[in-house]
Amino acid sequence: MASPRLGTFCCATRDAATQLMLSFQPRAFHALCLGSGALHLALGLLRLLPGRRPAGPGLPSASPPAAARAPASARILRAAAACDLLGCLGITVRSMVWLGFPSFVDGISAVNGTDVWPATFCMGSAMWIQLLYSACFWWLFCYAVDAYLVIRRSAGLSTILLYHMMAWGLAALLCVEGAFMLYYPSVARCERGPEHAIPHYVTTYLPLLLVLVANPILFRKTVTAVASLLKGRQGVYTENERRMGDVIKTRFFKIMLVFIICWVSNIINESLLFYLEMQPDISGASLRQVRNAAKTTWFMMGILNPAQGFLLSLAFHGWTGCRPAFRAPRKEIQWESMSTSAAERGPPSPKGSREARESRAAGKEVRAGGHTSDEALSLLSEGSDASTIEIHVASVSRNGKETESVPKAQGDL
Repeated sequence: MASPRLGTFCCATRDAATQLMLSFQPRAFHALCLGSGALHLALGLLRLLPGRRPAGPGLPSASPPAAARAPASARILRAAAACDLLGCLGITVRSMVWLGFPSFVDGISAVNGTDVWPATFCMGSAMWIQLLYSACFWWLFCYAVDAYLVIRRSAGLSTILLYHMMAWGLAALLCVEGAFMLYYPSVARCERGPEHAIPHYVTTYLPLLLVLVANPILFRKTVTAVASLLKGRQGVYTENERRMGDVIKTRFFKIMLVFIICWVSNIINESLLFYLEMQPDISGASLRQVRNAAKTTWFMMGILNPAQGFLLSLAFHGWTGCRPAFRAPRKEIQWESMSTSAAERGPPSPKGSREARESRAAGKEVRAGGHTSDEALSLLSEGSDASTIEIHVASVSRNGKETESVPKAQGDL
């Protein structure tokens, strides 16, 4: 479970709402976090196992090197998956220690204790979880930015360095700033005033709220730009173009759906706890429903937060079962370029060789101009090795072996 409350657990003095969560079924809660974290960590590692793509009609049996075929979006997704797995590992280890070494954990609450290792482990594990999940949030934001820039033809592999600086730099800066404000000048003074705790909560939830607010806007702009790009190629939508647009729209919808499911409980829980903190007595009978809702969402966080990485992998790539080398049969959607469609509209006009030459020149011009849009669309709609739907974008060959005649309908690349 990734919550800024993990950092306040390390404080010797806690507010009433934090103590309510800490004292509510602690062993059951950490057992739930351990089970959920270990399960999704194993499933996430299983998804990373290498597998070979079977050869198909016109497709090579061996995949090219990853460095030669991985666009910036694929690298962003790998970085987000790595951050999520490492954050899930931190939740698992922290829960194991909480369950296996209760005497060690009791030393965290000692006001005048001489053993610094319990508090050090508590603060270190809390910062580890916050840093990795914050970096994951920033990477998801970078993915939305990159998808929009790809359609606008302003992105490329050169921007991946900027994304690294943004994701890791901002995550580390916010994490260190929040921890410094929380634990300054010592752990014994934590939670003695809102000036210590509020900056810690703000730095934790800022990237999460950014993804919730900005990513849908960027995704919507990207889908609109994709529709304009497809219409600009032929002037009208064909069935293949509609299906390509639907694939891109569905992918973005799945990403946001998984993110909302996994993290909306955190926002609800934190809002309820802040409401309880503002009450003079949180144990009053009138606040019973609020306390029960806070406890329920607290346990939901323990289940859903570690599940984000695995669910996102399903949203991106689909499910292949427990056999990494297994690949389900794919539906291949033939994407035909404008030049192909133009060639299939009918026989050449019998008005003379001049119009035929003009038609051939126009066809070559269309092919040259459509190549960038083909690449942009393929980057957004490409499936992974585990995908059950793969879209092949028919683009013009770069080796200069094309003839001067009007091209025929292309098959699989």
